[in-house]
Amino acid sequence: MGRVTKMNEQRAISEDAVVDVPVSLLTFTLGEHRYALLAEHVREVVRAASIARLPKAPSIVEGVINVRGMLVPVLDVRQRFGLPARPLDPSQHFIVARAGGRTVALRVDRAHDLVSVEANVVEAAEPVVPGAEHVAGIARLAEGLLVIHDLEGFLALDEAARLEAALVDRKGAS
Repeated sequence: MGRVTKMNEQRAISEDAVVDVPVSLLTFTLGEHRYALLAEHVREVVRAASIARLPKAPSIVEGVINVRGMLVPVLDVRQRFGLPARPLDPSQHFIVARAGGRTVALRVDRAHDLVSVEANVVEAAEPVVPGAEHVAGIARLAEGLLVIHDLEGFLALDEAARLEAALVDRKGAS
């Protein structure tokens, strides 16, 4: 949520100078729905591969993957947004990104494009979709609305603590 607020503050500050700072987004799909992440949080996109179970992790965590020697938790974005579950498929992608202070992977149906949108087309989520959690903003584009995930608040504090404990347990068992 902080980034969209920051973008709105930059726009408000720059209105006198009539300058908008473009926002860089990575777009992806889950089913028929289009979403985006702020590109500054994205580390890389990789093809989906086998996910190892992570006992004692919160239900939002599907398991872990190995990304260049680092164990990275895979978050179940579909569950978080109330979408039907879908089995792991090699055509899917993992978006490896920073969520708070942790590197995570989001399993998505397909990662698409890196797009640049003008800050003035991005709105805070609350007025557009009241009660929307885990959404940093909504971009109104010619192709339709683009929901921008809030990775900073994607894991609740208790989920983050349980994830950390599960990862420590896994390292201790290795």
